[in-house]
Amino acid sequence: MSKQIRLKKGLNIHLLGDADKVYASIKPSRKYVLKPTDFHSLNPKLCVKVGDRVKAGTPLFFDKYNEKINFCSPVSGELTDIVRGDKRKILEVVIQADSEISYEEFTTATSNNLSREQIIEEMLKAGVWPFIRQKPYDIIANPADMPKAIFISAFSSAPLAIDNDFALYGMDELFQKGLNYIVKLTNGKTHLNLDGNTNPSKVFTLAKGMQINKVSGPHPVGNVGVQIHHIDPINKGEVVWYLQPQDVIAIARLFTEGKYDVSRIVALCGSQIQKPRYYRTKAGAQISNLLFKNTKDGKNRVISGDILSGSEIKIDGYLGFYDTQLTVFPEGDEAEF
Repeated sequence: MSKQIRLKKGLNIHLLGDADKVYASIKPSRKYVLKPTDFHSLNPKLCVKVGDRVKAGTPLFFDKYNEKINFCSPVSGELTDIVRGDKRKILEVVIQADSEISYEEFTTATSNNLSREQIIEEMLKAGVWPFIRQKPYDIIANPADMPKAIFISAFSSAPLAIDNDFALYGMDELFQKGLNYIVKLTNGKTHLNLDGNTNPSKVFTLAKGMQINKVSGPHPVGNVGVQIHHIDPINKGEVVWYLQPQDVIAIARLFTEGKYDVSRIVALCGSQIQKPRYYRTKAGAQISNLLFKNTKDGKNRVISGDILSGSEIKIDGYLGFYDTQLTVFPEGDEAEF
């Protein structure tokens, strides 16, 4: 049965630079990275070396303690560098992208023709399993577990957050196909949580096969951990899986098109952006082409994600694996009179 939750405690932080509901075109990035640091508690083990040719969907490394979980290249091209930190910790795997992307081929099948085990096996092999994360601990879900429920938050209440109603406009059918596979991953309920402060689009309101809840109130109402606490709290020994709306699209593309496609819509926002807009890019893309001649004068800080939970990156850095927002604002380290 659907629930309506209203939070009273919290605070909305209002900042300048909200992205206009406009898509802007840019040239595709030439460099992409996959960063093990984007995944909590991951111990990566490489399966490629510098100079190797890869396709989109070719495994670059896997989890040392669960070798079935692959992490794949977002594009085709040449692996040009493996950046390491202290104690040879792997920080980045860098790929120089081809002008035309080629993909590894994976099996396509409808959700009705696949069992839970077959869906998980294909997701692990194709590299989309890391989109499934678990609470508690915010780590990649263990495919051997049976979650008590799965949560998808259709919105974020963080400052300048992406508008998923706009980003997923026209993807109704693809989003539903992705949901059809996800609901088979649990014996419990799959919850799709909508923003009760607005009127969500039909992409979310017409979704079938799950419990649709409306959650309203100030930030952090959009945080999936808060939603879990109010709708289906986690007891000792239980786990809940969760993912984002654009992750559902990536899973749908795997099973309908047979390819690993991590294309996503990103909101470029913040008070230091001249034209804050929405862009089509891929996870791990270099962001310099997004910011070129689009930032205001002064010393800026660039955040992959929102300002509360995102990670600071350089102006020629790379978009995080899970991030759908780039925020640019003044550094703020200048002395005031």
